[in-house]
Amino acid sequence: MSKQIKFCLVYRDMWQSSGKYQPRKDQLVRVAPAIVDMGCFARVETNGGAFEQVNLLYGENPNTAVRAWTKPLREAGIQCQMLERALNALRMDPVPADVRRLMFKVKKAQGVDIARSFCGLNDPRNLENSVKFAKEAGMISQVALSITHSDIHTVDYYMGIVDQVVAFGADEIGLKDMAGVGRPATLGRLVKSIKEKYPHILVQYHGHTGPGFSVASMLEVARAGADILDVAVEPLSWGMVHPDVITIQAMLRDAGFDVPDINMKAYMEVRRLTQEFMDDFLGYWIDPKNRVSTSLLVGCGLPGGMMGSMMADLKGVHKAINMSLKASGQPELSEDELLVKLFDEVAYVWPKVGNPPLVTPFSQYVKNIALMNIMQMAQGKPRFSNMDPKQWDMILGKAGKLPGTLAPEIVELAKEKGLEFSTSNPQDNYPDELPKYRAMMAEKGWDCGPDDEELFEYAMHERQYIDFKSGAAKKNFERDLEAKKQASNVKVIVKEIKMPEVKRAELIAAVQANHPDAKPVVAMSDGIVLWEVPVTGQGMNPPAGTAYKTGDLICFIEAYYGQDEVKALYDGKLLQVIVSQGERVRKGDIIAFTE
Repeated sequence: MSKQIKFCLVYRDMWQSSGKYQPRKDQLVRVAPAIVDMGCFARVETNGGAFEQVNLLYGENPNTAVRAWTKPLREAGIQCQMLERALNALRMDPVPADVRRLMFKVKKAQGVDIARSFCGLNDPRNLENSVKFAKEAGMISQVALSITHSDIHTVDYYMGIVDQVVAFGADEIGLKDMAGVGRPATLGRLVKSIKEKYPHILVQYHGHTGPGFSVASMLEVARAGADILDVAVEPLSWGMVHPDVITIQAMLRDAGFDVPDINMKAYMEVRRLTQEFMDDFLGYWIDPKNRVSTSLLVGCGLPGGMMGSMMADLKGVHKAINMSLKASGQPELSEDELLVKLFDEVAYVWPKVGNPPLVTPFSQYVKNIALMNIMQMAQGKPRFSNMDPKQWDMILGKAGKLPGTLAPEIVELAKEKGLEFSTSNPQDNYPDELPKYRAMMAEKGWDCGPDDEELFEYAMHERQYIDFKSGAAKKNFERDLEAKKQASNVKVIVKEIKMPEVKRAELIAAVQANHPDAKPVVAMSDGIVLWEVPVTGQGMNPPAGTAYKTGDLICFIEAYYGQDEVKALYDGKLLQVIVSQGERVRKGDIIAFTE
């Protein structure tokens, strides 16, 4: 009898890997019947990861969205699956244990069957509570291994993690090949080892298509005994996302596997609706480069979904880097040369900081260290001379145990800064907080909601939840959407560009004309500018002439996932503020100039 392979439609990750937002509740409810009618999916990844945050960001309650989205799928016998980040749960930074425990109870009550839990460092200590809390809530616990490729990340390495999480009680093992850089033969050997040792454990493979390995990887893991494969559908399949179900089904059927038929009429309806959602508003935040695969990712190992953000980063700092190079008599770099330089620098930095698997948030940390290194070296300064606290937390072991060994120069730098390394359980650093949030909700007169789901949302995403409740999130989203629509039409830009944009452009032009050596301060994320102004007081811009040393905090960017720090890249004084306190910026915008 042929080996049966089931498919999981990763609808949430299709969107996250393409752009910024997820479909609205009404859109998800519309597409669900067509997904059911396709008849080929045993599972659908419905939520988790960025899903909850971006719902809040555009003014929708993620709790009601999850309930409405999972209902028609579960009624049809399709299991609903979520993604969570172990210690970080549904956000980018660590979460107290009581909030993590409540998450699983809430999501089970909302109709989610399977919790896919991964730790960006593959630290079993961070995964133990995920397994425990998921099973307490009556969910299926799947532990996903963060797959990457190095001399350290061997089959034996991963099997050591599998042994521990199976002992915790994990029901399933996932292979989260988030960058698609797992080598097919090695992945096949890993699945074979899992199945031989734990034949009762279901294995699910998730691989992005960025560098092009994933189709071969799917065939290898299927032959080795994998049970479920994650797939996508057009118009969001391929590129930096996931292989399309049509191709994978045809490949496996030819190889002799028992795979479900696809109702192509329903496939075309899912395809049509997904495109409709993109045309409605989601497509305005999808970078066209995410539609293209690139073998450049093989060397650096970065997730394909980061390509859009990397290009925005490079556009933002390109001019500043070239100004520094020119000032020191070095040749300037084209954008392509800078991209290759960044990839090379990531490959250099990665083993120096302990080979963390390049998955959220550690992929961002490594990429940002590499980018800052390039900027520092352009000024004649040493590598690793400008790292932020989150990057140091990773290096110091506060987020978990690094797989590799830190380079001696990194250890020495930590000692020079008086920083201490940690070997304690990372969860111990974050005490329980639910009583605090429950009291705060009572004080505000807010209902904790059915199954305490509103309490959970507030405790998990405090800033975003407050903006959602106040209506600020919806207003900000509608303003951003209108700006995106205007920017898509050159004629509209000319006639209707908003005054703040005109003023900023005029200020930038004036500064560059009168001060050709001025250095730009660039926003590294979308959000609201909050100036650090201890002299003039809260709510004011810092005065011209304010002195900064390299590494000093200049301002914050209030992004959807929290606050990003903007630090001085050089010693100097503030020349001109371009973006005032409380104004919104996009990644790459110039917010000030220093001299």
